[in-house]
Amino acid sequence: MATKRYDKLQETLYYEKLDNGLDVFVLPKPGFTKTYATFTTRYGSIDNRFRPAGGEEIRVPDGIAHFLEHKMFEEPEGDIFATFASQGASANAFTSFDRTVYLFSATRNIEANLATLLDFVQNPYFTDANVEKEKGIIVQEINMYRDNPDWRVYYGLIEALYSVHPVHIDIAGTEQSVRSITKEMLYDCYRTFYHPSNMTLFVVGGVYGEATLELVKANQAAKTFPEAGPVERIFEEEPLQVREKRKEIRLPVSLPKCLFGYKEEPAPRDGSGAIRRELATRLMFDILLGPSSSLYQELYEANLISDGFGYEFNTGSGYSFSVIGGDTRDPDALVAKVTAALEEAAQKGVAEAEFERARRKRIGAYLRMLNSPEAIANEFTRYRLNGGDFFELVGLYESLTPGDVNARLREHVNADRLAVAVVRSDAV
Repeated sequence: MATKRYDKLQETLYYEKLDNGLDVFVLPKPGFTKTYATFTTRYGSIDNRFRPAGGEEIRVPDGIAHFLEHKMFEEPEGDIFATFASQGASANAFTSFDRTVYLFSATRNIEANLATLLDFVQNPYFTDANVEKEKGIIVQEINMYRDNPDWRVYYGLIEALYSVHPVHIDIAGTEQSVRSITKEMLYDCYRTFYHPSNMTLFVVGGVYGEATLELVKANQAAKTFPEAGPVERIFEEEPLQVREKRKEIRLPVSLPKCLFGYKEEPAPRDGSGAIRRELATRLMFDILLGPSSSLYQELYEANLISDGFGYEFNTGSGYSFSVIGGDTRDPDALVAKVTAALEEAAQKGVAEAEFERARRKRIGAYLRMLNSPEAIANEFTRYRLNGGDFFELVGLYESLTPGDVNARLREHVNADRLAVAVVRSDAV
C-alpha cells in the first residue's frame, strides 16, 4: 500500500495495485457522511474492433459495450439494484466513448455495498433468453433518443465531423447492430475488457484508507482470474477533413438547435502533456465564449443564444473535437458570428488579463469540485485513463501561459475542419 499526500489540497490518497492487476484508490474525506465508489473498465463504445492478447482480431457489433453494461445488473437471483436498495445504496452505471463505469452512493453499509459492487461486476450472467429480452429494451431506448432533439443535434455534429472513427456511432448502437448481439459475443468482450488488470476501483467519502483497502484485497484474494495481457485496439485511419460541412435534421422543435465544432488531429496521450493541452483548450473557450466574454453578451443581446449556450472539448483515442452552440433563432448568424470571432482571436491572441481571470475561475471551480465525491471519483478516473492525475490540475493550470492558449487557438480554429449540425422544425 502506498499513500500520496497533496499538501496544497490537504488530501491524502491511498493506493495499491493488487496481485490480479486491479488498481485500487481510496480517498478518505473526514467529516463526510456519504461514500461514493466507481468500478471502471477501460472499455467504451469505440472499442468495437480489437485483438486480445495472443488471440485473433475480433469485430463486434456497435453498441455492445452499452449492451454489456445493461446485462451486468442481472443475476440468477434477480436484479442487483434491489440488493443495493436493501442496503441503503443508490446504484447506477454508464458507458461513454472509452469507459464503462459501475457505481454506488451510500451513507451506511459501505462494506456490504462495496462487496456487492465488486461481486456483481465480476460475476457475469448471460443467457440466450435474457440477452434476447434485452434487445427489445435497448431498441426502445435507441428509438426514444431518435426523437430527442438535443441528442440528435449532438450526434449529428459528430456524424458530420467523423467518417471512419467509431466515435461517430451512437453509444447504444443501431437497431440492426443490437439485434445481432449474442451471448457468446458478450462473454468475449467481458473476458477481454473486464479483467482486473484493465479496471480501476475508486472509493471516496466517509471511509478509512487502510481498512477499505484491506476489505478490497480480501474480496479479490477469494477469487481467481485467468492470466491477461495487453489488448490491441484497432482503428482505421481517420481523414483530417470533415465528413460533411453541414447536417440538417427535421424534428418537432419550437426553436432551432445548432451545434458546430472543429475537428483536429488528436495529440499523443502522453499524460501531463495531453492534459495541459486539454486545459489550455478549455481556458481558450472560457475566455472567448464564457458568460463574461464580450462575444457572449453580444450574442445574447442579439437574441442569438439563450442561457443554454455552451461549449465543450472532447479528446480520446483517435479523436479530438469541440462542440459549441445551443438553441438559436438563426443558426447561420450564430455560426458566422462565433467563427469570425474565433478566427480573429486566433490572429490577435488573448489578453493577459482575460487569461488570468479565466484561469482563476477554473481553479476556483476545481477547488469547489473537491467537495463533491461524485465529481472527484469520475474526474479522477477519466484523467487516469488518459495518463494524468486529477489532483495535479492546479499545478498544471498554474503552469499555463497566454502563449499556450494562443497556440491552441491557432491549432484548433481551422475553417476547413468546421462542421455544423442543425435541428429544425419539421413543420412546413
